Amino acid sequence: MRLTKFGHSCVRVERDGGVLVIDPGAFSEPAALDGVDAVLVTHEHFDHLDVGQLTDALARRPSVTIHTHPSVLPKLDGLGEVATAVESGERFEAAGIPVRAYGGWHAEIHPDLPRVPNLGFLIADSVYHPGDSFDVPTDAEVDTLFVPVSAPWLKLSEAVEFVRAVAPRRALALHDGLLNDAGHKVTDGNMTKLAGCDYARLPAGTSVR
Repeated sequence: MRLTKFGHSCVRVERDGGVLVIDPGAFSEPAALDGVDAVLVTHEHFDHLDVGQLTDALARRPSVTIHTHPSVLPKLDGLGEVATAVESGERFEAAGIPVRAYGGWHAEIHPDLPRVPNLGFLIADSVYHPGDSFDVPTDAEVDTLFVPVSAPWLKLSEAVEFVRAVAPRRALALHDGLLNDAGHKVTDGNMTKLAGCDYARLPAGTSVR
């Protein structure tokens, strides 16, 4: 399985000819959707869902399917006919790859701001993308965890404790598009020291297996 990190929270998964893309948002590169077969959207925020990018991808590949929480379907602006609603705990296939949904709610930004539904996705029983949450898949052994490292709703200690709770073989930075070079240096240094597993931040377009 090949994993490619694109801008901010976008991850591309390739396995056995299938291409699955998670959270192609406004901060990610359109190239992430080249040849895509299925898209997972964790929640409705613009940095995770760019309807224009999805519309362009479907114009090139009408067979693309979208899988997301029911609350996101009204946000898809005419793409609903290719979208499937997914609930927490549900198992399904996307691009021929097994997926399981976890969680339920976006992490709190502030008590005065309403929370929106958020799903984390476990890919092929080994790769976990939590969206904007720290929901732990307690019944799974995660090999690769994508961990959010910077957000209005996040402090670094929470990211560290999330990695420790999941206990993956490796953790890769997610939700990193809001940091400048100095911020990356501070965050990467602390995560490397404290996460308790191999940690790395992949530049956009970088792939690992």
